[in-house]
Amino acid sequence: ALKINNDLERMGDLAKNIAKRAVWLGKRDPIDLPIDFRQMAMQVQNMVKQSLDAFVTASPAIARQVRAEDDEVDECRSRIRDQIMKLIELRPERTEYLLKLNSVSKHLERLADMATNVAEDVIYMVEGEIVRHRSNDE
Repeated sequence: ALKINNDLERMGDLAKNIAKRAVWLGKRDPIDLPIDFRQMAMQVQNMVKQSLDAFVTASPAIARQVRAEDDEVDECRSRIRDQIMKLIELRPERTEYLLKLNSVSKHLERLADMATNVAEDVIYMVEGEIVRHRSNDE
């Protein structure tokens, strides 16, 4: 529980960083982007909720679902990063804005990673099995 508490504190820090960037971005002229953060943000939010549900209910089944979703968030982060890098080449005058967006996607990915850490701790807590650093197939 103490280890999970540290992960939750870090999640709060990441959420605060995302909020700061959102405020900064909201004060700038928006760019019409092909990037949709909604899907990634909703998935990360669901992962955090599920990891906490897994902890509260001591459910390794829910925890395993969280682990499975982490790869999808990682792929989404990679696509967003690639899109942002291309946009920086096309719109170099908006580099700072685009880098802030990149930072948001990075923080969302880290939130998913922290939710996965909580899920892995739940699996260990309930089953005594260390699943960290293993693929979801094993």
